[in-house]
Amino acid sequence: MTTYDDRASLTDLTTTAERVRRSVEGVIEGKPEVVRLSLTVLLAEGHLLIEDVPGVGKTMLAKALARSIDCSVRRIQFTPDLLPSDITGVSIFDQQRRDFEFKPGAIFAQIVIGDEINRASPKTQSALLESMEERQVTIDGKTYELPSPFMVVATQNPVEMEGTYPLPEAQRDRFMARVSIGYPSADAELQMLDVHGGASPLDDLQPVAHAHDIVKLIDAVRTVHVADSVRRYAVELVAATRSHPDLRLGASPRATLHLLRAAKASAALSGRDYALPDDIQALAVQVLAHRLLPTAQAQLNRRTAEQVVLEIMQRIPVPTSGGAETSYVAGRQPQPPLYGQQPGARRL
Repeated sequence: MTTYDDRASLTDLTTTAERVRRSVEGVIEGKPEVVRLSLTVLLAEGHLLIEDVPGVGKTMLAKALARSIDCSVRRIQFTPDLLPSDITGVSIFDQQRRDFEFKPGAIFAQIVIGDEINRASPKTQSALLESMEERQVTIDGKTYELPSPFMVVATQNPVEMEGTYPLPEAQRDRFMARVSIGYPSADAELQMLDVHGGASPLDDLQPVAHAHDIVKLIDAVRTVHVADSVRRYAVELVAATRSHPDLRLGASPRATLHLLRAAKASAALSGRDYALPDDIQALAVQVLAHRLLPTAQAQLNRRTAEQVVLEIMQRIPVPTSGGAETSYVAGRQPQPPLYGQQPGARRL
């Protein structure tokens, strides 16, 4: 059991997270909101799905985050011929011992990088389901616990590209958030040429935090207070996706839990021990959109899941708070889905 003395304070959290952020941003130029979301998912005990076209730095972001933390890292290159046993491991008969010996697969690491996850078959992708949800692997009737912290950072190419398989709904639902890096600005791309032109900055990247530090920070995030009105707001947002006419599949109860955990981590990164409706709004698109399936008519009308989530946020009233920190007016327009500055809050 974690005691109060073992638990990191919010000051420790913001200090450590700042070091990790600077380390990752030294590799990924001009994308601070993407780096912040990666840290949010890590501290919320979630998994991150990075989706974009090739060459924008998806794998670079995953590697930079992994190398910034002193923990075990494994990389899995997903290909059509990859087998489930390559991920989870396999029991091999030892001739000398006359018994079966378990050989752990690549999933037995604290940070697992799944590169181009949607190039593997759905059968292979399903090998991740138990480990991502229950943080364990069952082989031949025996269960093996995975180390802590445990995070899967997966990259995928758009499904329109050749040689890709769409991720199963159960697989997408296990990722806490999805982010698209996008193309850099002209200034950021010029700076990238200076930084990456001679050598890869990953070669000189050194860990700035230890695995046990991250475990303490995760424990600190769990203590962030969420008021009943904020919890109800999250539930209403998710419930609205299940009855929306443009969606044939809404968000699951797991999505509600992920949204709440991510909001708590975002609040902690802002130096607050309480979550605000703004934390829910800032993360709703990234946490919910990849789980939703638009109807055929919505697709013909070019309605995306992101647009539906934004529409729902405009329709659901924001809870009113009379606290000293800030006040909210029901029915106000939601902030953009990236991380806007909170009044009086400490930001990374």
